[in-house]
Amino acid sequence: MSIPALLADPAAWAALATLIVMEIVLGIDNLVFISLLSNKLPPEQREKVRRVGIGLALVLRLGLLSIIAWIAGLVRPVFDLGLTGMLDAHGAPSFETAFSVRDLILMAGGVFLLWKATTEIHHTIDHDEASEETPGKAGAALSFGMAIVQILLLDMVFSIDSILTAIGMTDDLPVMIVAVVVAVGVMLLAATPLANFIAANPSVVMLALGFLLMIGAVLIADGFGVHVPKGYIYAAMAFSGVVEALNIAARRARGRTPSH
Repeated sequence: MSIPALLADPAAWAALATLIVMEIVLGIDNLVFISLLSNKLPPEQREKVRRVGIGLALVLRLGLLSIIAWIAGLVRPVFDLGLTGMLDAHGAPSFETAFSVRDLILMAGGVFLLWKATTEIHHTIDHDEASEETPGKAGAALSFGMAIVQILLLDMVFSIDSILTAIGMTDDLPVMIVAVVVAVGVMLLAATPLANFIAANPSVVMLALGFLLMIGAVLIADGFGVHVPKGYIYAAMAFSGVVEALNIAARRARGRTPSH
């Protein structure tokens, strides 16, 4: 469909609005990971790594849209172990082992998230201050490079999931491109406030790492054909966030209360 025809089509505008919301929601996972990772760097590098990481997400998404036919083919099984779970009420297996390239990518991303979140939780709980040294220029450069590599790996996983979602919602490439650009723009605007909020509230770090553990487990389950509704995941994240916000408000209120 031509651009003028799309502009005059109410259905295209409705699809665009819906897709923008979906892309923003799907970008939350990516944003939490980038925020946590950037806060591990020296303060002068955090803003840069966030901009680079989110810029890479945009480049990857637009690049994948340019090969959209190939991306659509990623859902075709490439091998099957022949195992399936019991049938549910709708006649679909509870799990399956007919793996596509998309499934393998999601599972690899899930394993990486589980490893990364577990490592960070261990570091947070069992923190050895004596082993810390002020990083020099070489150490900072290495940390920055490793942060970019890790962000790039997760960008690839989340970008494929994002583009496949877009393909399932509309056939119009311009609509997909606009939705992706708007969603990544929102991520760029929200990255620094979110990272600063996490840095200013240490208890939120553990909550965010718990989110990454949950997201990693969901990605692995999705690879095995166990489709957990994303609405449940984000509702749980939102509820936990509200509870933590109330805890933060309560701690601040206690801090303002004069002692007798």
